[in-house]
Amino acid sequence: MPISTDRDDRPHMTSYAIVSWGAPLQERIAPIPEPRGTEVLVRVERCGVCHSDVHIRTGGFDLGNGRAIRYADIGVALPFTMGHEIVGSVAALGPSAEGPPVGSPIVVYPWTGCGECAVCLEGRDIDCERNISLGTRRNGGFAEYAIVPHGRYLLDYGALDPNLAATCACSGLSAYSALRKLPPLSANDSLLIIGAGGLGLAATGLAKIMTPARIVVADSDASKLAAAATAGAHSTCHSAGDGAADGLVELAGSKFRGVIDFVGAPGTVRLALDVAAKGASIVVVGLFGGSLDLSTALLPMRNVSLRGSYVGSLDEMRALLELLAGLESYAVPIATRPMSEIDATLDDLHAGRIVGRVVATVERHSHVLESR
Repeated sequence: MPISTDRDDRPHMTSYAIVSWGAPLQERIAPIPEPRGTEVLVRVERCGVCHSDVHIRTGGFDLGNGRAIRYADIGVALPFTMGHEIVGSVAALGPSAEGPPVGSPIVVYPWTGCGECAVCLEGRDIDCERNISLGTRRNGGFAEYAIVPHGRYLLDYGALDPNLAATCACSGLSAYSALRKLPPLSANDSLLIIGAGGLGLAATGLAKIMTPARIVVADSDASKLAAAATAGAHSTCHSAGDGAADGLVELAGSKFRGVIDFVGAPGTVRLALDVAAKGASIVVVGLFGGSLDLSTALLPMRNVSLRGSYVGSLDEMRALLELLAGLESYAVPIATRPMSEIDATLDDLHAGRIVGRVVATVERHSHVLESR
């Protein structure tokens, strides 16, 4: 039974919110928010379900050695609505808003900064120290409507499948930005992608058109490796077990000049370091969490670059949409489920039962709130 949060004469909407950290999401009914100032009200049609939502639902991220980022400690108040891969249309503009006219179909760039600091003014919202991203810091798209702080974050996705457009806001963007952080690779080089979840499959599909390098994908799930082969991997390798590093090097014929880790666990980062060639670049994207011992002297001695990559910039998302618009196919499986099943979808994602991506679709309701 949904919770009615208040009763007034405004139109109401359904959302699916965290009401207690670590507990199932709660269906809630509340007034549709009104855009103020530069804000834009978006009528949500679909929203991607991301593995980071699994972490957020629990209340934080593991930093290793007993440390953690707790959302309650960084100002995220409950109830809170997740969902950062939003596709829909413009429903209303705030009094001073600029952007597409009402009714325009759009995909949202959710990684919004404060809008005032030098970083934001340079278009690098993702590096803002006061980041207020949709679905991770402010209410997002697991709802019938969402507020976007400015019209510049609304992008035209053209003729793209709207489900694919939704995934561009996170998994596609994260994969694209991580690939751009690699040095130029030749056809004689090998690129290792660790993890064949939604992000790893997106990277596999993009890598075949962004680099001539041989693409090898490692994962511990056979069904996900099969999906990686379909998405464009030249070779795949089961990554479980003590001999994974040797097996990968033998498969590739040499160590790897580029490695992207879409898991981000201590074991996968160690695997990346073990298979990296001299002069290699390692990009860590996954947020599994934890820590590991690192021989700092080996980084300069082996001339290895180890860096993190968190989603991507607004300009990169524009470039990604343009790139995908020119493709005839993009073999990343995308399934749809009703948004009312969002909590079960998160459970399936956490358990590893989903291959590719899931996009939640909005079911419209006629809300009649009972008198209190």
